[in-house]
Amino acid sequence: MSIRRLPEDLVNRIAAGEVVERPASAVKELVENALDAGATRITVELEGGGLDLIAITDDGCGMDADDLRLSLERHATSKLPTGDLGAIATMGFRGEALPSVASVSRFRVASRTAGGEGWEIEIDHGAIQRDGPVSLPPGTRVSVADLFGKVPARRKFMKSPRAELAACLDTVRRLAMARADVGFSVAHEGRRLLDAQPSVDLLESARIARLAAILGQDFTDNAVPIDLVRDGLRLGGLAAVPTYSRGAADHQYLFVGGRPVKDRLLLGAVRGAYRDLLARDRHPVLALFLDVPGDFVDVNVHPAKTEVRFRDPALVRGLIVSGLRHALDSGSGHAATTISDAALAAFHAEPLAPVPQQRTASMFGEHSFRFNAPPQARAEAPSPVYAESRDADLTAFPLGAARGQVHGSWIVAETADALVIVDQHAAHERLTLEKMKRAMEGGGVRSQALLLPEVVELDEAECDGLEAHAAELAEMGLEIERFGAGAILVRAMPAILGNADAKALVRDLADDITSLGAAHSLKERLDEVFATMACHGSVRAGRALGVTEMNALLREMEATPHSGQCNHGRPTYVKLARGDIEKLFGRR
Repeated sequence: MSIRRLPEDLVNRIAAGEVVERPASAVKELVENALDAGATRITVELEGGGLDLIAITDDGCGMDADDLRLSLERHATSKLPTGDLGAIATMGFRGEALPSVASVSRFRVASRTAGGEGWEIEIDHGAIQRDGPVSLPPGTRVSVADLFGKVPARRKFMKSPRAELAACLDTVRRLAMARADVGFSVAHEGRRLLDAQPSVDLLESARIARLAAILGQDFTDNAVPIDLVRDGLRLGGLAAVPTYSRGAADHQYLFVGGRPVKDRLLLGAVRGAYRDLLARDRHPVLALFLDVPGDFVDVNVHPAKTEVRFRDPALVRGLIVSGLRHALDSGSGHAATTISDAALAAFHAEPLAPVPQQRTASMFGEHSFRFNAPPQARAEAPSPVYAESRDADLTAFPLGAARGQVHGSWIVAETADALVIVDQHAAHERLTLEKMKRAMEGGGVRSQALLLPEVVELDEAECDGLEAHAAELAEMGLEIERFGAGAILVRAMPAILGNADAKALVRDLADDITSLGAAHSLKERLDEVFATMACHGSVRAGRALGVTEMNALLREMEATPHSGQCNHGRPTYVKLARGDIEKLFGRR
């Protein structure tokens, strides 16, 4: 078969397939053009999720008639004045967006420079329909109607208008986060979905204010600031505490040089930073801004420019991991303690049925009533710590003083201005994990020999896995040896776990090792193994605690990193402010 040149319209449609996958792709290209034109305000209007109409208006520098015609030719651009692909300082640079979009839609672009004449070009799926003057203010307006209307093979693969709208909105939101100095608005069929006002302040405070406006004040209230400079690279932004996590990774916003990216290296570094703070099915919420020299990053590695290549990937990964860990460690006692309206609504007043009261005086005299405490409370002598903390300055303790235990699971504490409820099992689980990590860093976890070794029956494959990692487990305080084909003998347990159930622990560790695979070292997944051990060594729900024990747990939480969340990313405590309590009783 002989080689032939493809027709121009087919070439343009192939290019459109690379650049314009869906309405959100067109929105991204067109908004980036507006940013490169120096716009201070960008308006996006959508219909049918962007499939029926995309209209973008900006107040940028505009184009005259000649430049407008050139902008519709493939590979024509104003963004590479030197032709150096290693020194790209603009959002776009390929010169493919306008001709690609125009080849698969009913396209109209009108533009005017300051002091110049407005000009407009209309194109119907690649065929020019009009090229003439038009009246409009300085700037550019681009209209894209009936996207993929004459390409049914592409149109049928589009998602629902609702899904396409969500993708378009996400695209603009990401660009708006990167440019706090530019105003953005998005409307869909007349309904305003986004309205971000520009800021004249170029400091970090403006960026955080923009994040609050787009992601919500709840996010910024539960996030810690990131600020790290290393070897000419700077990392800034906000990262939510682990308890403010989500079930999907869609809420991770990453920017390199002001460009939104979805880069695998960066996402992997984020996962590494949160590795021992979140369960496998939870994902952190954050917005990270990486500022790098222009020659440090290559943005010309992906048609949609969503992936980049760094000159020194290890430096970037180290910067992100250490920057996030330092910020999370600094705010490690911070849990997402915002009490939602739904949670507050769950509290409600109920009528109380009359309860027979035990009188201790004449029925005609002054009455007094005696509280019938549960047996374990009556058996416990008054604690000196309790008496001391009752009289102490409660503001000296961030988690306050213990006042009691509810359902054998929750410690209730009082601070100067709030009520604190602590999940005793989750809190002790985190404390145990951190102790084991510190012990490992200090040379290994101390073992405690069992008076009578425990025999744990498992299948042969599980025994093989445990036996292969016996030396590593010994460093972690667990001494085991093979005991026949289908059993493991446990000779010593980590001392820090106390009287944990050896059989249950070994069975769970066997499951962990099976999931890791034989090729993996336990040290590579140390946090997961320690998390399993810590769960077995922590105070269980349902165990009655004395006031002395409760206060000791609170004080240890205050002194332990990451005590605001358990090993699975859930909060270990919540705080109900005095004002919220007053709301519950209608005092506010």
